[in-house]
Amino acid sequence: MNASTVTPRSAYLWSVRRELWDFRPLLGGPVIAGGVVLVGFVLSALQLPQNRLETLTLEPARQAVAIALPYDLAALAIIATSLIIGAVYCVGALYNERRDRSILFWKSLPVSDLTTVLAKAILPVAILPAVAAIVILVTHALMLAITTAILMMSGMDPSSTWTRLPFGSLVGAVIWGAFAMALWYAPLWGWLLMVSGWARRGPFLWAFLTPLALALIEKLAFGSGHVISEISYRLGGLAHAFTIHAHGHTPLDPVPVPDPAGFLTNPDVWIGLVVAAACLGVGVWQRRYRDPV
Repeated sequence: MNASTVTPRSAYLWSVRRELWDFRPLLGGPVIAGGVVLVGFVLSALQLPQNRLETLTLEPARQAVAIALPYDLAALAIIATSLIIGAVYCVGALYNERRDRSILFWKSLPVSDLTTVLAKAILPVAILPAVAAIVILVTHALMLAITTAILMMSGMDPSSTWTRLPFGSLVGAVIWGAFAMALWYAPLWGWLLMVSGWARRGPFLWAFLTPLALALIEKLAFGSGHVISEISYRLGGLAHAFTIHAHGHTPLDPVPVPDPAGFLTNPDVWIGLVVAAACLGVGVWQRRYRDPV
């Protein structure tokens, strides 16, 4: 294939494939996390019959919450793993190709810097949440099958799970969470990619210590904590995308209720996307003009 036959679409798709080939943990990491969750669930399931008898003594609303808890924790574990993998990928995405000078080879190909940076950005922004959602749903299905089998072997009725766990709501929450994750964490990925393209040494330290240094300077100089509050708010997870009803510290919903209207009308979502676009723009400029390390 020569340069004249390379279309922008094919160049972009091949760039995405190249990133997936070069960084296999992006797909394998959530799968491994799901496997670890399943191993832990199987070990804990040895106590399942006794725990289920105790659960059935609770009021109906608390029964549903208790039965759904392992599924919620499994989803959180896989999401947390995905975020860590995404951060590791972004910190090295533009830095590593400058460090090993492979950027000299990639720049010789008929692929623009914009195409390359957007191909790197799509992995944590869209592909990683989609993979995490698929792994969560498969893990939940296997957990349900294991629960049903153990209860049946113990002579108990497995319908206590099927009738109290809102599977439709669970699937909907996972899919909505993946979409919200793509939007909410976009500025984080943009920042990490920008630092990856700028740093000459230690991109990980620059990426994570710079915001902490700014927070410390603000605290010492002005006695305020706006920077650390903003960081905590952005890293605070996907609670902003859901409505969580609780009585005190006790949740009333077995599955968090998606809140699309509240989330999509939150100005911070769209401000974050603008920040992400600006960071990616800087990343494109840096890839074009920064020298190899």
